[in-house]
Amino acid sequence: MDIYDVAVVGGGNAGLSAALTARQAGARVIVLEGAPRDLRGGNSRHTRNLRCAHAAPTRVLTDTYSEDEFLADLLRATRNDTDGPLAQLLVGRSAGCPEWMEQFGVRFQPSLTGTLHLSRTNAFFLGGGKALMNSYYASADRMGIEVLYEAEVIALDIRDGECRGITVRLGARTEQIRPRTVVVAAGGFEANLEWLEEIWGEAAANFVVRGTPYNRGTLLRLLLDAGAQPVGDPSECHAIAVDARAPQFDGGIVTRLDSLPFGIVVNTHADRFYDEGEDAWPKRYAIWGRLIARQPDQTAFSIVDAKAHGTFIPSMFPPIVAPTIRELAVALGLPADRLDATVDAFNRAVRPGTFTHTALDDCRTEGLTPPKSHWAQRLDTPPFWG
Repeated sequence: MDIYDVAVVGGGNAGLSAALTARQAGARVIVLEGAPRDLRGGNSRHTRNLRCAHAAPTRVLTDTYSEDEFLADLLRATRNDTDGPLAQLLVGRSAGCPEWMEQFGVRFQPSLTGTLHLSRTNAFFLGGGKALMNSYYASADRMGIEVLYEAEVIALDIRDGECRGITVRLGARTEQIRPRTVVVAAGGFEANLEWLEEIWGEAAANFVVRGTPYNRGTLLRLLLDAGAQPVGDPSECHAIAVDARAPQFDGGIVTRLDSLPFGIVVNTHADRFYDEGEDAWPKRYAIWGRLIARQPDQTAFSIVDAKAHGTFIPSMFPPIVAPTIRELAVALGLPADRLDATVDAFNRAVRPGTFTHTALDDCRTEGLTPPKSHWAQRLDTPPFWG
């Protein structure tokens, strides 16, 4: 039996960061990745950037982004429900992350036009998440880190609060690994629809998971069953507005809809249900999945007119287009009278302002529930998109 100092379960950004760090310290390391080689990296394959504080402009970041502002953004996004010391650690160490990553071949680029206006706060990976993971795995190979793919961990030998061994299924056979230290970085359970159903009920059957199908929560369940302390709310998640025409798993970031702030969002009854312009899109896009999950059939529709063209990154799927709101409603399968009335009420509530899609502007509604706090423009210029 091979003896390893460190076994890392999970081969995404977190797992490889742990493996590379351990190897630099002289440890003998093995990485157990549940996915096949071509799909390695978990949801890190789909990521694009890293948020990091900086006191001055850098080669890829504009202006400044202080640690205080970063922390305030984090607290606002979580509504102050976060681990204070861990948040401070995250923010304080973030500035040094790009340099650390570059030693393993990761390359960065300035943000492109339309990337959620993150040029000041987020450093973008050249080539995206797949290039990030390829760089890490190439470094791991050069440094002598062993990697097993399609390695499904099916049991943990935990005694007296310590993991003594791991049982791994590799095809038709199983193996026992007994490392001195185990790092679990295997992701969450968002691809396990049965587990999601325990939390969300029947609604989970309609969820579209843009990330990896390999985040099934197996390790999380093993740890909980062994007595690990659960932390947080299991219903909380990074849930975004995903194009309903996307595949159920692994569609990636190109299936996200970024049009929501620049029009209205209605449910299958053609009713609005939330303030589309509540705050800057980078601070709000990750709440929309939860909002839509609470609507009938877990489905909603983003409605914009021609004035919004060019203000957001389009989905990989083309919009439904119509010359009138009523015809758009028919094409989308929405009640035409109700959508007409919803748009009319919205248009009457819009107050004049100066539209600025890159900042919080003064275009708002008045006397409308729910309100639209920013980027409120009348939907009156065909063609209309849904």
